[in-house]
Amino acid sequence: MQLARVIGTCVATQKYPGLGGVRLLIVEPVDALGKSTGAPLVAADTVSAGEGELVFLVGAREASLALDEAFVPVDAAIVGLVDETWRDDLGRGFLRGRDDVGPR
Repeated sequence: MQLARVIGTCVATQKYPGLGGVRLLIVEPVDALGKSTGAPLVAADTVSAGEGELVFLVGAREASLALDEAFVPVDAAIVGLVDETWRDDLGRGFLRGRDDVGPR
């Protein structure tokens, strides 16, 4: 699983038949403090995430199994909304779904 922030939507005029009705969102992978850890990617949305929300993704085979029709050709799927993250090793903060890093 991987944390990501929703940064936009992807509009496709044609989709694989098993993706009918599935929203595609553009997400940016982030760490537990909200810092970008990679290039943006497109993910199938299974939880009705909104722009700016912190989500967690699954990839590869797990992503294709997250949708109603199994084994559709997707590389990433949003499977949860994150309320809060906490990093004990840093001991200095947390990240909430739509908030910036701040003290507890």
